[in-house]
Amino acid sequence: MKKEYAKKIVEILKETYPDATCSLDFSTPFEMVVAVMLSAQCTDERVNLTTPTLFKRCPSIQDYVSIDIEELENIIHPCGFYKNKAKNIKLCAKQVLENFNGIVPNNMDDLLTLAGVGRKSANVILLEVYGIANGVAVDTHAKRISNLMGLSKETDPSKIEQDLIKFFPKDSLKYINHLFVWHGRNTCVARHPKCDKCTVKQFCKFYQKSL
Repeated sequence: MKKEYAKKIVEILKETYPDATCSLDFSTPFEMVVAVMLSAQCTDERVNLTTPTLFKRCPSIQDYVSIDIEELENIIHPCGFYKNKAKNIKLCAKQVLENFNGIVPNNMDDLLTLAGVGRKSANVILLEVYGIANGVAVDTHAKRISNLMGLSKETDPSKIEQDLIKFFPKDSLKYINHLFVWHGRNTCVARHPKCDKCTVKQFCKFYQKSL
């Protein structure tokens, strides 16, 4: 894939998905952290149906520390993996209070010290809370699209991210996260990619091989 195609791909996808934004609902930085944790192996739609009750029950970070673990598990049960997620949410809240004076960190290194926060989640938090896009959140959509288009041959998300960072201009990274999610949900779907409707198929190795 030639680097001069990078800007064109971003431009076309922005035209295709003008409303591409984060699908998770939140009103405070820590609510974003919680929503991202809940979204693991779960749809954003399901998360958004669950978080209103949770956010009402826990309006402050301290509330997440003090809430009974079983009550928290019951609230987030619909999001799956609720026991592990509840444990991480409580520990993460404790860490933010004790290690960062109750303020969600605004850098990758500190975010990665928090329970339940991996690199993908940290990239989402940095972008949505602080408007910082130094990397790309490589979820299942970004991974699939990157491999199919020929943007990366890697399977490890961190290595795919590095390939994307090298390929796309830095000022476009803030768009890639959302655009790949929307493209993956609407066009480049997992089982049967809708290549006939794809607006960037001319840049896609998978499509070229299918001709």
